[in-house]
Amino acid sequence: MSRHTICSLTVLLLWSLSIPANAGDEPAASDDAEIRVLCYNIHYGQGTDGKYDIPRLAAVIKAARPHLVALQEVDVGVKRSERIHEAQELSRLTGIPVRFGPTQHYEGGLFGNAVMSVFPFEDVLIQPLPYTESTPEQTTYPRAAICCTLKHPQLGSFRLISTHFQHNVEADRVAEAEAINRHFGESDVLTILAGDMNAVPGSAPIQILERCWQHAIDDPRAPSAPSTAPRSRIDYVFWRGEQLACVSCRVIEEPLASDHCPVLVTFRINRP
Repeated sequence: MSRHTICSLTVLLLWSLSIPANAGDEPAASDDAEIRVLCYNIHYGQGTDGKYDIPRLAAVIKAARPHLVALQEVDVGVKRSERIHEAQELSRLTGIPVRFGPTQHYEGGLFGNAVMSVFPFEDVLIQPLPYTESTPEQTTYPRAAICCTLKHPQLGSFRLISTHFQHNVEADRVAEAEAINRHFGESDVLTILAGDMNAVPGSAPIQILERCWQHAIDDPRAPSAPSTAPRSRIDYVFWRGEQLACVSCRVIEEPLASDHCPVLVTFRINRP
């Protein structure tokens, strides 16, 4: 089957629809010596009880007290989730500004990833990733990464990436990991990469990422999905740059708000 990416014209159109929530009303960034990063696949707002509940997800995010949040499976204007702009609603409820990075049209709206940050946004890039085209026998989805350049009071400009690898084609996950390395894994800019990689520790996609990224992971490596009885670790945080050191990583036990548990990583800022 052929591989392709979202055409550049479509990406530009979708990017123009990625309107930041709470623009001009961003809270002051913390000047503490640590950065807390939350990675969370929110299952398009649907909990394991079948209910779409954005306030419930917002409560989980707020309880983690993150500076940065990488979200996956975010609906914007989609029929199944009552046409809610989930990214903006999570921003409103948590007070954390957001940028949305769509990967596809779905049920009259958009579906994709998002980045939330208490630090000011400087730039946003939506990078399409390779994927196998869907067929009648196998349903696949377009994949992409949203990369936001942010401004930290001590670190200066740095980047946070949120991404979501293919769920059912191993070759796609390998190609997506290689693409992440190619696009973002050779820069000297401090970068944090977080997402649902749909791959377990030690698998080929994770090994590929580890060629270019330091891995912020707990030991033993706790499973993150499915949230009701976690069996597999597929949600991760990585980073590049000597300015940060990983202090802790843990999977937050949360069986109701999504079908994934969130992963929280605390970084210490290394003083020059």
